Amino acid sequence: MRGSFAHGYLDNLALPPRTVRSISELGAHGGRQQLFAEQSPQVLEVLREVAVVQSVESSNRIEGVTAEPDRLEALVAQKTTPTDRSEQEIAGYRDALALIHANARQIWPLTNGVVLQINRSMNSFMADPGGVWKSTDNDIIEWTPEGKQRVRFVPVKAHLVDDAMRDIHASLHELWERGEIDPLVLSAAYVLDFLCVHPFIDGNGRMSRLLTLTLLYHGGTDVGRFISIERIVEDSRKTYYEALAKSSVGWHEGKHDLLPWLEYFLGVLLVAYREFESRVGAVQSPKGAKRDLVIDSIRRLPQQFRFADVARAWPGVSRQTIERALGQMRKTGEIRLLGRGRDAVWQRISS
Repeated sequence: MRGSFAHGYLDNLALPPRTVRSISELGAHGGRQQLFAEQSPQVLEVLREVAVVQSVESSNRIEGVTAEPDRLEALVAQKTTPTDRSEQEIAGYRDALALIHANARQIWPLTNGVVLQINRSMNSFMADPGGVWKSTDNDIIEWTPEGKQRVRFVPVKAHLVDDAMRDIHASLHELWERGEIDPLVLSAAYVLDFLCVHPFIDGNGRMSRLLTLTLLYHGGTDVGRFISIERIVEDSRKTYYEALAKSSVGWHEGKHDLLPWLEYFLGVLLVAYREFESRVGAVQSPKGAKRDLVIDSIRRLPQQFRFADVARAWPGVSRQTIERALGQMRKTGEIRLLGRGRDAVWQRISS
């Protein structure tokens, strides 16, 4: 056994006070989320719709897979069919994400077969349908500032992947059922180990984010339904890679330091919950939920912005809703329009 699930590794992991506080704070956020769910179901539905589009866009864009905004929204809404490889990858992620959102609490225990099935769903539009482990070794390469390639990490060899993943799953469930280690710690450890095994030829990053949602759902942390965790990871991409690099050193021998990755993992969830509570609190009336949420996001943009910046923050929200929000803020004197046309600049007016 290797990595975070090597015998005794997690049992002997000492959590610093700041990490314990983060876990405690996440528990409090989860309790408040349940209250919001009972009081503001219409608002949560708006957040859910937007989060799906952002999750599909961000998780793919991290890996360099992109599509035009109009095409992306049509693909997520299943109003069009993919026309190239990038759109095929986006459509596949959409379906795998929908599978997890609909069934995550039933997708348990995690097994090799379950992970392969999620991968098959993610690759369902590709010529290679996925659902199999890598057949060749795949070192993780990075580019130096001088433009040279170097090996950042050597994952598990291809012929050892099935056994490695089987061992990780067995240990994960044993520790989960024992109930002595917080599920958030186990979830972070699993995702790190998955990325260190790197079990697929392609798509390991996207798979890790889908599996993150699955684990969080099962542990009772479902903020990812309403706030895109993938978008927060994209926004903190540099820190994401730094945390992975620090925590993967010594992984093969079980002598690595999980804490940099764990603290990053918990930090992403804290950002998601704080954003969730901020957005829900910004809504004045369920009837105007979309408009109020757009207004709140405009107040967080740079002082000068364009219509496209607002639309990018709220994919799936109609142009008319955004225009109504801008019109309301202009009427109350919060913003003014500098110029004309689609690319005209708006400016927030300091009070």
